[in-house]
Amino acid sequence: MSQDRAHSPLTFRIGLFGAFIAPIVFVVSTILFFVVFRAFDMNALTTAALVGLFIAAPFARGYDSFWAAAVRGISSPTSITLILLLFSIGLTSSLIKSTGISQGFIWLSLSLGVHGGLFIAITFAAVCAIAMATASSLGTMFTAFPIFYPAGFVLGADPVLLAGAILSGALFGDNLAPISDSTVISSTTQRYRTRPGTAEVPGVVGSRLRYSLTAAAIAFCLFLGIGTLVSPGSSAIAAVSPDDFSAQGLWMLVAVVALLATAIVTRNIFKAVTVGLLTGIVVGLLSGVLTPAGIIGVEDEAITGFLVGGVTNILPIIGLNIGIFAMLGVLESAGVLDRLVSKVVTSGWVTTPRRAEVAIGAGILATTTLFAGVNGPSMLVFGPIADRIGAQVGLHPYRRANVMDCFALGLGSVVPVVSSFLFIASLLTSDQGDAPALDPMSIFTGAFYPLVLTCVIAFAVITGWGRRYEGAHGSLEKDASRAVIISEADAEYAAEAQAQAQAQAQAQAQAPAAADVTTSALKSPISPSSAPTS
Repeated sequence: MSQDRAHSPLTFRIGLFGAFIAPIVFVVSTILFFVVFRAFDMNALTTAALVGLFIAAPFARGYDSFWAAAVRGISSPTSITLILLLFSIGLTSSLIKSTGISQGFIWLSLSLGVHGGLFIAITFAAVCAIAMATASSLGTMFTAFPIFYPAGFVLGADPVLLAGAILSGALFGDNLAPISDSTVISSTTQRYRTRPGTAEVPGVVGSRLRYSLTAAAIAFCLFLGIGTLVSPGSSAIAAVSPDDFSAQGLWMLVAVVALLATAIVTRNIFKAVTVGLLTGIVVGLLSGVLTPAGIIGVEDEAITGFLVGGVTNILPIIGLNIGIFAMLGVLESAGVLDRLVSKVVTSGWVTTPRRAEVAIGAGILATTTLFAGVNGPSMLVFGPIADRIGAQVGLHPYRRANVMDCFALGLGSVVPVVSSFLFIASLLTSDQGDAPALDPMSIFTGAFYPLVLTCVIAFAVITGWGRRYEGAHGSLEKDASRAVIISEADAEYAAEAQAQAQAQAQAQAQAPAAADVTTSALKSPISPSSAPTS
């Protein structure tokens, strides 16, 4: 949505408050639906977003400008990419759900004696591994929910903690995988001040292990301990036998493996979905868990099959996505984000490393909230600001990247009421056999990994655990007295001088070659076609 900056700022007759009318209507409606009336309906939330926009529009100075801002938000690359991604992986999720792979997992778990809290903890670990391989939190969620959620419910696992474990594992991969977009963006937006270049991804991942693995270990213990306490466990499966379930659905793991392998090799989720769908259809037909009519067919004058079902099931979250990004377009066009950033940078409050890290954490939390928890674009916007704030006090680029990423993948990704991750997780719990559909607020309470990660990085900010400074030539320095602090003006001057030096070096390197060409041309005879005709 950065293209919004090229347009005139959107203003309101009642001041900046006008930009918040639609979000306020949306938040109040969400609380009423989910908390007061306990009624979960994605379409109702989309309606609330649209009503909020219609109420806010007359207060704008320029009715057309208001809706142009909303359209820019909807048509942003982030929004369109998310919509296409949701449609694509929705098909895969529908295929997995329709072929009974969860039945196979129930059979396997009962045969191995895994149930209750142990199943929740194992699910968290398995989803962490899948997310590390795919580096796609959304792709992981759409693949993992149809497999583990209905199976875990039958095996006596608490549904809230089970959904929270799947969401937590997906965010762990986004936080730590070297090929995830959030890891790459958090690294490449942090520049060195004492040498050219930005923070290296391997170095950032290596320094991030202490925070991510600590949070994951604590989350695993919580899922196992609390999960065992609150889950029905063995009492829920007392009357259940492995013979009651078919293992045939496990054949579809071939499609899941093909999807994961393609994602790892190509790092392209669309290619991975294509391979997963084609492999799943072939394996499903050969194994008998899928019929041609199960792919697409007609029954009672209605189109059926997993392809149509996948599109139909994903439409509510697509509508909500459109509503949220329309509101974000209005907020950005009104300059809400720019004002927040300006206040942080010019406040004069950032005088110590701890204060700088608090400012980075608060800033990225505000930005991810405005971007509905979508962390990659949020860090793309706030990354350069975190770079300036951290460099003022000599923080190393690794440390700046870690503080920003851990807050974004922590609380920033699961802010209640506005988080896309919570809404999508909530959608994926619906229509899963006997397992209950959960509202986003319930899943928030079970999302242990992002909540623990926030506590871990907050502890690191307060105590200075893992804090490193940039020394000479970009070295990692534990002692603050060895930090090399270069002002922004000096850094820009050094960058310009370096660019000029590089340009002169290139010119000098090309000069002999150019001289050789000129000499060669002078020595060459003039061809009849190029000779002057006069």
